[in-house]
Amino acid sequence: MSSAPQPTKINYSKSRHCLELSYADGQQLELSAELLRVLSPSAEVQGHGNPKLQFGKKDVRIWKIEPVGRYALKLGFDDGHDSGLFTWDYFWHLGSNKDRLWQDYLDQLAAAGESREPRLIPLVIDAGKSS
Repeated sequence: MSSAPQPTKINYSKSRHCLELSYADGQQLELSAELLRVLSPSAEVQGHGNPKLQFGKKDVRIWKIEPVGRYALKLGFDDGHDSGLFTWDYFWHLGSNKDRLWQDYLDQLAAAGESREPRLIPLVIDAGKSS
C-alpha cells in the first residue's frame, strides 16, 4: 500500500533538465535528471543489495516518460538506461531526502575518485590517410 500521494501533474523541464511533480495539497518536488539517473531504483544501479556507483552522468537527460499502471513511471535516459520503475513512494523519498541523498552521492564519488563529468573518448583522425 502506497503511503506517498500520487502527483496530480508531472512535467519535464527540458531547459532545466528536471522532473517536476505537483500534488493536490500544493507541494511540488523538483528532481534533476542526473539525480534520478544516479539513484535509479533499477537492479542495474541498485544491484542486489550492493549499489553500483554511477558516474559521468552530469549531462544526462530524460527522453521518455511512460506511466506504469497508477503507481509508477518508467523513465528513459539519453544514455540508454531505462529499466527503473519510479514509484510514487520512491519519488517522494527522493524529494523528501534530496539534499542528503545528493551529498551522500557526491561523497561517494569523491571517495571513489570519480566525477560527475562524462568521460570523453578521444577521437583520433589519421590525417595521413585519404579515402
